Amino acid sequence: MRPLRRLALAALAAAACLGHAAPASASPVYPIPDADGFYAAPADLARFQAGDVVRSRMVPAANFPGSTVWQLLFRTTDSADEPIAAVTTVLVPPGGGLDRPLVSYQPFVNSLGMQCAPSHSLFDGGMREASALNLLLARGWAVAVPDHLGPISAYGAAQLGGRITLDGIRAAKRFAPAGLAHSPVGMTGYSGGGMATGFAAALASEYAPELPIAGIAMGGVPMNMGKLARDLGTTPNPMFGLGFAVAMGLEREYPDRAAMSRLLNPAGRALRDQIANACTEQIISAGANRSFSDVFDGPMDSDPSIVQVLHENSLETFPGVPRAPMYEWHGEADEIDPDLVRAVAGRYCQAGTPVQLDILPGVDHGGATTQGALRAFGYLSDRFAGLPAPSNC
Repeated sequence: MRPLRRLALAALAAAACLGHAAPASASPVYPIPDADGFYAAPADLARFQAGDVVRSRMVPAANFPGSTVWQLLFRTTDSADEPIAAVTTVLVPPGGGLDRPLVSYQPFVNSLGMQCAPSHSLFDGGMREASALNLLLARGWAVAVPDHLGPISAYGAAQLGGRITLDGIRAAKRFAPAGLAHSPVGMTGYSGGGMATGFAAALASEYAPELPIAGIAMGGVPMNMGKLARDLGTTPNPMFGLGFAVAMGLEREYPDRAAMSRLLNPAGRALRDQIANACTEQIISAGANRSFSDVFDGPMDSDPSIVQVLHENSLETFPGVPRAPMYEWHGEADEIDPDLVRAVAGRYCQAGTPVQLDILPGVDHGGATTQGALRAFGYLSDRFAGLPAPSNC
C-alpha cells in the first residue's frame, strides 16, 4: 500500500475512534476502513499471487433460497501495481458447483463508503439489483459479485474495477469448495457495473488470458469519464454529486496524478468531506444542482496528469479490445451519450470482436436496466450453450 494512502487510512481510523472528523485538507480523503476484520489485508499479502484466496467464510443466504454463499478475500493489484486485498461474494445454487457456468455480476456501486460495497448491500437491502441474481441462480449458474471499487471505494477507477473483477473470477475458480475450477465464465453489469465489466473484458487477454470467458454483456456504460463529468458539471445538474464523487474516487486511487482536492474551494472541500463515506442517494442529495464553478477554483482539464488519468479509465480512449463475444445495450434517450457507445462498439467490431449492440428506442438510463438485462442473460445462456455469437457490426 502506498505510504500516503496508508497514513490517510490510519488517520481516518484514529479520527473515527476519537469521535472527531478528519480535518479538511488539499489531500485525498479516504473512507473509514471497514470495521469487520475479514476485509483487512494480511501483512504478508505480497506473497500471494493475483487471484489467490487469502481467507474465506460462509455467510447466511436468506435472500437466495437454497444457495450456498461464500465471501472470499483475495489478492489483486491496484493502479500503482501494488498488492491489495478485495472481496467477492460467490453464490452457488443447490447441488454444488459441478463446474457449472460462472457469471461475474458487477453491480452499479456509485458510492464512496465501504458500507455500500456489494458484499454488504447484497444482504442489508441496499442493492437494488440483488433480486436479479436469483434469475441467474435459477438457470443453474454460479454467480460471483466482486466489490469492484476496491478497499478504498475508488469510485470512477474503472481499470481497477476491471482487474478486481478478473481476479475475483480467478479466486472463485481457485476456491475448491465452490467446485468451479473448470467453469466457463460470463461477465455482466450495468452503468458503473458496466464500466468494471467493460474494463475486465478489455484487459482480459493480457491480464488474465487463462480465463475461459464465453461472453460479455454490459449496458448503460459511460464510455468517457471526462465527457461525463463535463455533461454533469458544466451547468447546475441534479446528478452533479455523482460526477464529483468520481473525481474524489479517482484521487483516492491516483493521489499523485489526480490531485483534485488542491483545486477545491472551501465549498468543494466541505462537499468532499460530507460524502467521503456516503452511498449513492446521499451523494446525489448532497451534490444536487451544483456545478464545477461552485466547488472548484480552476478547470480540471488544465492539468495534463488528471486528463491522462481520465483517459486511462475511459473505454473510449483505452486501447485494449475485448476478445470474447459481447452484447451491449443502451437507451436511445440515455443521458449518457449513445453516440459514444456506438463509436466504441464500432472500434471493437473493426478489431474482429463479435458485438451485438441494441439501442433501445425511447428509453432512458433507468428504463434500460431491466429491459436489456433480460436480453443479456439470454445472450450469455447462448454463449454457454456454444451457439454462434450474433453480431450487427
